[in-house]
Amino acid sequence: MSYVDGFVLAVPTANKQKFIDHANEGDSVFMEFGALRVLECWADDVPHGKLTDFFRSVQATEDETVVFSWIEWPDKATRDAGMKKMMDDPRMDPANNPMPFDGKRMIYGGFVPIVVLEKK
Repeated sequence: MSYVDGFVLAVPTANKQKFIDHANEGDSVFMEFGALRVLECWADDVPHGKLTDFFRSVQATEDETVVFSWIEWPDKATRDAGMKKMMDDPRMDPANNPMPFDGKRMIYGGFVPIVVLEKK
């Protein structure tokens, strides 16, 4: 069964291209280590809620845009092995590919799909 890592983060809107460059470099490493697909999504139609919302989840400020991302893996074992390799890969060192956002406010987690609908 597939496995999904999900992420929500706040990126300074002025850093959009820096984020795209950062993601292209880092995401290619995820693919090299077994990911099936990586999506980086820039907020376009994200409402502010009355109680909670994507903005509050990462304490986004007025000059930041929410990014919603996920990585699809063929299974959890591939994900675990890939993530271990990522931690040891010098390409992922922030000194080599600095994050153009505040990583302390990123939320993330691993998920097991329980409903999957696809067009073939």
